[in-house]
Amino acid sequence: MENELLFEMQNAFPMIERPFKAVAEKLKTTEEEVLTLVQKLKDEKIIRQTSAIFDTKRLGYKSSLVAFKVSEDKIDQAAKIINAHPGVSHNYLRNHDYNIWFTMAVSPDSKFGLEKTIEILKERTGAEDGIVLPTLKMFKISVKMDTTGKRAKKEKLKKLAHKEITLTPQHIAVIKELQKDITVVKEPFKEATEKLGLSYDAFFTLANELKESGVMRRFATILNHRKAGFGANAMSVWAVPEEKGEEIGKEMAEFSAVSHCYLRPSYPNWPYNLFAMVHAKTQEECDTLIEEMAKESGLTEYGKLYSTVEFKKQRLVYFDDAFEAWEKEV
Repeated sequence: MENELLFEMQNAFPMIERPFKAVAEKLKTTEEEVLTLVQKLKDEKIIRQTSAIFDTKRLGYKSSLVAFKVSEDKIDQAAKIINAHPGVSHNYLRNHDYNIWFTMAVSPDSKFGLEKTIEILKERTGAEDGIVLPTLKMFKISVKMDTTGKRAKKEKLKKLAHKEITLTPQHIAVIKELQKDITVVKEPFKEATEKLGLSYDAFFTLANELKESGVMRRFATILNHRKAGFGANAMSVWAVPEEKGEEIGKEMAEFSAVSHCYLRPSYPNWPYNLFAMVHAKTQEECDTLIEEMAKESGLTEYGKLYSTVEFKKQRLVYFDDAFEAWEKEV
């Protein structure tokens, strides 16, 4: 049941008064059994977090993938400097000349903005070079590890229609609560509703407005991939002719093992413009899948960047005073 539970909670976690009861009913077991198992998986660090996953751009934040070229003797210190910025959610050492890869976001009211912030980090870390790789086109963002082994190799992507929304102070208050990791209790949303002075109905109405507008991508569980048995992840990078970028991007995004797929800019020193993150249990599995993607797409110029060290991996905390505090210290 453990694998079924993990897959179910990664897919979507119900935003209702008694969510663990609903999950239990789906898996034909008891609420108590689900609560015990979820707590066990959290204690074992297999479950990293269960919370809302928001669309950074829709919340007014500017973001980009960034790669720095840092000499070996400066790597650890550079990673610490980069990690100290609250807008860095992921930071990895990868097997390439551009060896430190991180995602960077700045708040809507940032006095420096994205490019200047990256320049400050480049200077502080002593990076020899850096490339800024913002998203030009997103085909997929959906981290769901196939813990059941039953998932099809390919899945058709659903195009979601989103409703318009104007964020109110109440929406922002709800976002601040929904981005927190839930506690493993029968009513995990009770504390948030009491803190905000909202009834369950009012709280979930606001939460669902965020979801229907696309501001919230989903409410779900994120796993610690390696502890969940997915020991390899490769960032496959592809040099795609501009006129074929969209077509090939959509095709690659259909692979279930691909969690993220984007078109990004290329540079004279970086010819790759299509990025597809591949997850598998072993490096051999990753390699096989990437070879299959190459064969299907007909692309011959590509690379595989494996992460060797995870410096930082956490959800971005939105509307956090830490952004302003970092800028004041610079």
